[in-house]
Amino acid sequence: MEQEQNTLQIVANDALSLITKAEIDVAISTAKAFPRSLAQFHSRAMSMATFNEDVAASCSYALPRGGKTLDGPSVRLAEIVCSSYGNIRAGARVIANDGKTITAQGICHDLETNNSVTVEVQRKITDRNGRTFNDDMQVVTGNAACAIAYRNAVFKVVPAALCQDIYEKAKEVAKGTAETLVKRRDKALEYFRSIGVKDNQICEVLEIKKVQDIDLDKLQTLTSMRAAIKNGEATVQSIFDSGKEEILVEDLEFLLEAKLPVLTPEEIKDAKRIIQNKEIASYKKLKKILSGK
Repeated sequence: MEQEQNTLQIVANDALSLITKAEIDVAISTAKAFPRSLAQFHSRAMSMATFNEDVAASCSYALPRGGKTLDGPSVRLAEIVCSSYGNIRAGARVIANDGKTITAQGICHDLETNNSVTVEVQRKITDRNGRTFNDDMQVVTGNAACAIAYRNAVFKVVPAALCQDIYEKAKEVAKGTAETLVKRRDKALEYFRSIGVKDNQICEVLEIKKVQDIDLDKLQTLTSMRAAIKNGEATVQSIFDSGKEEILVEDLEFLLEAKLPVLTPEEIKDAKRIIQNKEIASYKKLKKILSGK
């Protein structure tokens, strides 16, 4: 019986560089021979981005920051733009991890114009107490950083003027109509509830009193937040806990003990109840009361 022998071929670094250079040279030559059609790109990207409400919703993200909502084109729209633009190479990878932050590098290269952009994005991998994330969370954070780096690189190479109306039209389709508002609102709320987000957290971020107050504009923001989480561009914590002060029960106990002489019996009773029952939602209010005494 004959045995098949496999030979391991070792390629030197300089040989790999030559192979890579040859591949890029061929790609550039092909791009020059078959240049893109901007009209075809625009038509194809518009068709893909507005295919249905779910696809359109994935094309934008929204993040609450400093009492305002920041929104913009998402990594999903970047993928649509990249696949429709043609003659373009793009990708992202993690290039560094120092135990505190992960650095991802996004690269985009227009083969027709030879315009190449490299973007780096950093994300923390430590919690509020300075503890490093476990391996799984580091992978998740790395993937999120790669998604953002990829998106930023693509939108630095493909002119924003060519993508703006595609983005706006996708937002319009995702917004939907008043007739479908209740159904789509319930669908969005169901998603957030399934990942542990409470209705009061949603109301706080959207600056409304109850979820029934979610109108078309608020729903568009909510679906963009959902897209940001699904796309890996944000986390639940970054959206719903961003900028919140962490109040420790030990700090409240210290404050209470220090302020006992100036508190009324009713205030002492309420403070002890909040601390003993660990009513986290009331911590901020209690700290404000105790600090003001």
